[in-house]
Amino acid sequence: MEKEDSYSHIIKYTSIFGGVQGVNILVSIIRNKLVALLLGPDGMGLVSLFNSTIKLISDSTNFGLAMSAVKNISETYQSGDWVQLRSSIKLVRSWSALTALLGLIVCIALSPLLNIWTFNWGNHTLHFIFLSPIVALTAVTGGELAILKGTRHLKYLAAISIYNVLCGLVISVPLYYFWHEEAIVPSLILVSLAQMLVTIIYSFHLFPLRLSMNQLFLGKGINMMKLGIAFILSGMLGSGADFVIRSYMSHSTTLSNVGLFNAGYMMTMVYSGMIFSAMETDYFPRLSAVQYNKEKLSMVVNRQIEVSVLLISPMLVFFTIGLPVILPLFLSRKFLPALPMSQILVLAMYLRAAKLPVAYIPLAKGDSFSYLLMEGAYDIVVTVLVILLFSYYGLNGVGWGFFFTAV
Repeated sequence: MEKEDSYSHIIKYTSIFGGVQGVNILVSIIRNKLVALLLGPDGMGLVSLFNSTIKLISDSTNFGLAMSAVKNISETYQSGDWVQLRSSIKLVRSWSALTALLGLIVCIALSPLLNIWTFNWGNHTLHFIFLSPIVALTAVTGGELAILKGTRHLKYLAAISIYNVLCGLVISVPLYYFWHEEAIVPSLILVSLAQMLVTIIYSFHLFPLRLSMNQLFLGKGINMMKLGIAFILSGMLGSGADFVIRSYMSHSTTLSNVGLFNAGYMMTMVYSGMIFSAMETDYFPRLSAVQYNKEKLSMVVNRQIEVSVLLISPMLVFFTIGLPVILPLFLSRKFLPALPMSQILVLAMYLRAAKLPVAYIPLAKGDSFSYLLMEGAYDIVVTVLVILLFSYYGLNGVGWGFFFTAV
């Protein structure tokens, strides 16, 4: 029987999710190419600003359940106590429902301020009000994905990932074709709704829906929520850093530059995500399960680093060399100014592949303070460096800002 901490297991599931990401990339290539042609840099910049703002609200109100619940459920699953497992799943879903409602209300309440902070032209308050359901949908989806990760249903997670990216293609492209920028808000809402429906179809099939708003029952999730508070603060810092960077670009330069930054960043992150997605989906639950065994923990981390670096190195070399062809081919020649920045970001992704397995250790141990300290320091440094270097060197400075922070 294959051991979960073996090289073969790591390579197997990294390959599975790498393959899934490969399919996702292929579909994303088609989608991004069509969206780039239909909306151009300005339209993609607008999508980027909406997404980063909504993500900030989502990360600030979901109590980090998408990650803290994985740890909670993974430990219960490892113990083999199925009665307790069903109770843990019920607890996660109950809290997910509450955070979904909280996120919806907060987004609506802050819409006037989000408009001021994000844009220096027009009134987009109604847009943010209409986008508020995405925050709720994301909270529900995150909770269900955490359940599937914690119970090791990796094949279902792979299928969900593929169907979700297909939903993005099938829904958004026709809307952008007929209504262009006017379809951005409806497209974002419909894609989020479709992705939630796909996720709950799989999750509810395995674990039928059960909720409880009893205060005593919800109180059992206090430890999970305490760890989640660290995720909230970390999520706020991470999304806040992204929001500040994009908003600074929006206010100090053109919307086109925001679109170029988003395109270059997205291209780099999507491809390196072939490795990183396997870490979150397979590695983190395995790490949580052996958190109390120092010898096993060390072995799991070291093997993950070895495999990640070995797998990502040739891919990033090929990607760096091929970017001058890939960028105009997958998007359009209008996005070529983002080429140097993208090549620099590739170097930062290599360093991230070596460091990320170690960064998961505080999460697995529930050491919220250490995790928050590391993430907070990174987000502050990257924001300062990116804005500072962008002011002097433009988009190239953005790439170097991410690289120096990774070092």
